[in-house]
Amino acid sequence: MTDQVCPFPNYPAKRVTMLLKVRDHDHHGSLLVHIMQRARKAKLAGATAFEALEGFGASGHIHRTRSMTDDAPVVLIIVDRPERIDAFLEQEADLLKKTFITLSDVTVIEL
Repeated sequence: MTDQVCPFPNYPAKRVTMLLKVRDHDHHGSLLVHIMQRARKAKLAGATAFEALEGFGASGHIHRTRSMTDDAPVVLIIVDRPERIDAFLEQEADLLKKTFITLSDVTVIEL
């Protein structure tokens, strides 16, 4: 099998995945809202938050989405060029210090 070249413009990027709960707050309000606001202010390429149905972390405690719950798990994904993601994470280290974060190298394809 031969390697195929992608026919669309593409570039290397980095994806940040953050695992939060709806109830996570910093000093002045929702941690999710503050991270999203700071990512937008930093003019990162994009960010999306998803509320999960169920999840667990290091504690092993199951977090489930129920109506009117603040224990619901949330996944926040941010994508941009690697150097911009690295700068954002470094700049926002104080806000993110208790957040579970994974980084992945990805390729953005522009159709």
